[in-house]
Amino acid sequence: MLDSLLVPFRSQPQPPALPEGYSLDGLQSPSGAELNRLLVQCGDPQRLEARLEQALACSNWQFSVRNPNGVLVGFVRATSDLALNANLWDLSADPADPAQAKVLLVIVHAAMGRLRRELPGCSISVAAPSVALDALKQNGFVVDPGGIRAMGLRL
Repeated sequence: MLDSLLVPFRSQPQPPALPEGYSLDGLQSPSGAELNRLLVQCGDPQRLEARLEQALACSNWQFSVRNPNGVLVGFVRATSDLALNANLWDLSADPADPAQAKVLLVIVHAAMGRLRRELPGCSISVAAPSVALDALKQNGFVVDPGGIRAMGLRL
């Protein structure tokens, strides 16, 4: 009887779904070579595989998306001080993959869900390609709130 009286605080949208055959994995990290291939396809410069593997090992967690053939087509990793700040890094989806927009949406949704559960109240930053803006906006991000601008230097 009590269950029928419970009303959700607010309507939650259904989480986005990947196309059939695609998979989201938050347990196993891709190899440095796989991640490097994806990042280069997305326009990033080639990186040393050992450095990518070190970055993966030092990250708090990551999400990968693989297509039906098992090829890495999407990725994001998170770092955090586990108190005030969290950062999403290497947000990417293969531009040649027909499900690129869906892959980005699923990755961002999964990352935001995990951050909200594990680190409520943390500020979240993300460096993202312009193709990811729609997925980020759908998950509550705003571009340059209050005129704040981040700066970065690639060494």
